[in-house]
Amino acid sequence: MDKVKREVVRFLRKYQMDYLDVDFDENLKAFLKEMSLGLAGKKSSLVMIPTYIETGAEVPSNKRAIVVDAGGTNFRVATVYFDEQKRPVIENLKLFKMPGTGQEVGKDEFFRIMACYLKDVAAISDHIGFCFSYAVDMQPNKDGRLIRFSKEVKASAVIGQLIGENLNKALSASGLGVDKHIVLLNDTVVTLLAGCGYKNRTFGSYVGFILGTGTNCCYIEQNSRIKKNKSLDASRNMIINSESGGFGKCHRGRLDVSFDKTTANPGAQKLEKMISGAYLGPLSLHVMKKACRDKLLSPAAGQAVMQITELDTKDLNYFMLYPFGDNLLANACKNGTSDDTLALCYLADRMVERAAKLTAINLSAMAVKCGQGTDPTRPVCIVAEGTTFYQMKTLKPRVEFYLKQHLEDKRGIYTEIISVDNATLIGSAIAGLTN
Repeated sequence: MDKVKREVVRFLRKYQMDYLDVDFDENLKAFLKEMSLGLAGKKSSLVMIPTYIETGAEVPSNKRAIVVDAGGTNFRVATVYFDEQKRPVIENLKLFKMPGTGQEVGKDEFFRIMACYLKDVAAISDHIGFCFSYAVDMQPNKDGRLIRFSKEVKASAVIGQLIGENLNKALSASGLGVDKHIVLLNDTVVTLLAGCGYKNRTFGSYVGFILGTGTNCCYIEQNSRIKKNKSLDASRNMIINSESGGFGKCHRGRLDVSFDKTTANPGAQKLEKMISGAYLGPLSLHVMKKACRDKLLSPAAGQAVMQITELDTKDLNYFMLYPFGDNLLANACKNGTSDDTLALCYLADRMVERAAKLTAINLSAMAVKCGQGTDPTRPVCIVAEGTTFYQMKTLKPRVEFYLKQHLEDKRGIYTEIISVDNATLIGSAIAGLTN
C-alpha cells in the first residue's frame, strides 16, 4: 500500500499536480492582488463586478415581494414575505420552462413569455427580486444589460438589452402593471443575501459561494476601495461579484495546462477548471490517462482506463465512494489487480484534496478582503451552495480544515459555513424589498 501511494505521489509531483505543490500563502497573496487590480479597473483575471446591491437594511415584516429565478432550463416564480420573527414564508411557487430553451425566440417574445409567467402574482407586489443567472453588466439602478446567454438558451436578440426595463415594458403591454421596482442579481449574490436573512446567528460579514457545475464567490466591499467607479458614496458598501472561477494566477500543473487545451474555452476560467463539477471529473480522467501512459497501472487496467471517453465528476465521486462497485473506474480496475484500484483511489483522493485546498484559498481571499471575522463571536459567514461542494466525498471537511489552519490559526480570522434552504427565493426577496 505504501509503495503504491509513493508511486502516485511521485507521479503527481512530477507534473506539479499534487496538492502539496500548491503553496497556500503564495496563492492567497496572488488572489488578493488580482482582486485589488480588478477593483481598480486594471488588468486582472478577476473582473470584480460592482452589483450596486447593498446589505444591512432592515427587511420589512409582512410585505410581499415577487421573486423570479431564471437559470438553466427552469424559470421559477413565487411570492415571499417575512413574518414578525423575520421568518420567510414562500407562497404561489410555480415552475415554468426558461424562454429560449429548445428553440430560438425574439426579444419581444422572450419578455412576453416572462410577463405571462408572472400574470398570477403581478398584482401582489410592486417589488420584484430577479435572480438572473447569466452574464450581465449591472447598472446603478439595479437593472442589468445582458452580455451573453449560457446553458443553451437561444434568444440572441436579447443580448445587449436591459432585463428589468424590458420586463417592465412587457408587463405593461400585457396589462399586468407598470413601473415595477425590479432588482436584478445573480445566484451568488442571492446566496449571500439569503445568509443575511439567517437570524439565528450574529456574523461580522458575509460571503456568497457556489461550487456546483461552475464556481463563483461574492463578498461585501467598502465603496471607497472600488477605485474604478469614482461616483460611489465612499461611506457605503456593496456586494462585489468577483467571478472567482476566472482566477488565472493560481498554481497550475503541467497536466492542467494540457487539459485546458482540450476545453471549449482554452485559457479562460482557469480556477474553475481545477475545482468545479463541470471539470473535476474530466480533468481527473486526463490525469489518470497520463498515469496509464506512464505505466502507473497494470497493462490490462491501463488499457481499460484509456478506453473511457468521458468521466463526469459524479462518476469520479461514485468511484471514491464505491471503489469495488459498478462504475466506470471500478469496472476498469477489475481488468487488473488490487494495486490498480488503490492507485486510482489515491489519484482521485489527491485531486479532490487539491480542489479543496484551492477552494479554501478562494474563500480565504474573500474573508480577508472583507476585513471582518477577527472577533470569534462575529465570524465571517460563508453561505455555500452547490452539489459539488456538499456531495463530493471529503471535499467540504477538507475545505474547513484549510480554513481553520490558514485563516483562524494563522491570521485570526474566523469563518463559519452555512446552508440556507430555498436560498435563491429568500435572497431574491430580500434584494427586492431592501434595495
